[in-house]
Amino acid sequence: MHRHIELLIGRLVTDEDFRRAFQDDPRQALREAADWGLALSAVEVSAMLATDQTLWDRIAVELDSRLQKASFRAL
Repeated sequence: MHRHIELLIGRLVTDEDFRRAFQDDPRQALREAADWGLALSAVEVSAMLATDQTLWDRIAVELDSRLQKASFRAL
């Protein structure tokens, strides 16, 4: 289901809270994504875990802020 990986990547670059959760504990974040119905293959999970985690922040910085879901969580 390649569509699921596309949805996951979209969430990573547009949802600051999810991106932080993924960076803190990628395996747990992927389990949560599975709970939303995003079933990833073992190959997709492996690829997501092998991807440079700073990539998601770099993309988010370049993405127009109107497409971002900002976090209002206190730092």
